[in-house]
Amino acid sequence: MSTGALKIPASVDDLTPSWFSAALGESVTVVDVLDAHSGTTGRARVRVHSDGLPETLFVKLQPFTPEQQAFLRQVGLGIAEARLYANLGNELPVRIPRVWHSAYDATDGSFVMVLEDLVASGCRFPSPDDDGILDVARSAMTELATLHTTYHDREIPWLATPEGMRRKPDDPKTAARRTHFIRLALDQFGAEMGPAFRRLAQLYIERSGDIVGLFGEGELTLIHGDTHSGNLFVDDDRTGFYDWAVVGRGPGMRDVAYFLCNSLPAEVRRAEQDALLARYRSALASQGVALDQRTAAEQYRLFSVYSWIAAVSTAAVGSQWQPIEIARAAMVLTTTAIEDLGVVELLEERL
Repeated sequence: MSTGALKIPASVDDLTPSWFSAALGESVTVVDVLDAHSGTTGRARVRVHSDGLPETLFVKLQPFTPEQQAFLRQVGLGIAEARLYANLGNELPVRIPRVWHSAYDATDGSFVMVLEDLVASGCRFPSPDDDGILDVARSAMTELATLHTTYHDREIPWLATPEGMRRKPDDPKTAARRTHFIRLALDQFGAEMGPAFRRLAQLYIERSGDIVGLFGEGELTLIHGDTHSGNLFVDDDRTGFYDWAVVGRGPGMRDVAYFLCNSLPAEVRRAEQDALLARYRSALASQGVALDQRTAAEQYRLFSVYSWIAAVSTAAVGSQWQPIEIARAAMVLTTTAIEDLGVVELLEERL
């Protein structure tokens, strides 16, 4: 891994044998791009010809369009993930893709990550409809507790909260953009999604700074920040995590609530959420961190809002960030969760 002086590829065309040889310290004679596409980041799956490397690797780099590059620079997502992999890629106590190389330039927003090809490693990728999603959830609770206890109350000077999740963003445009996606969603989905959806959207539009301020409540740790099932994989029976683009410092329950409300069928969440929260608390306690049941339950209700905001914002932009059918399904799940948990009443009381 590196953040050194080697040039950061600007496009897939720059992923040459000579670049891989210099970046990975192995002689690479041929590079075949098997697949390349662009969303929130550019992505490429490549086959490399060498003696010491896996046959295929996964590469993340800048998006392929100037518009998406500008968006990513504004919110700092690509830089955040590359920085995490460069600094902690060999240290994180949870299963992540192996990091072969990670580099970034905060001055121009460029980055590159050369990662394990999880498909080639035999990993599978869960969805809320999987028969085994409860087993994924149980493993995720244990793994998240391990992550959160490892960095509990630990200062990580370079780990900045993403701009859009700060109570008072430095850039006024970021503050406006934060409510922009909810406004779009309210216009598109408000009629069909029901009164709780409409009231929560209006509350967020009116009081986004205050609501985001509540998301810092609790003891802080390193959190993944985006723990929906689309950012998880399963290796044997162990749940792993990728796409660390919104990594930051926050209460660990944000990761827990995000996953439970976004990625479990409503009937499974209703039946199992108490047991899963207890499993998370027990795993914390076994590693020396106490979280009492009442505080956990209150944080779970509050941070279900965080999960809802992410899902609704994603649905608002169609298929730009995720396929729309996946985004809509997450919006429905999280809206059902905020209804079940009485979140509108909670926020009206807190605000």
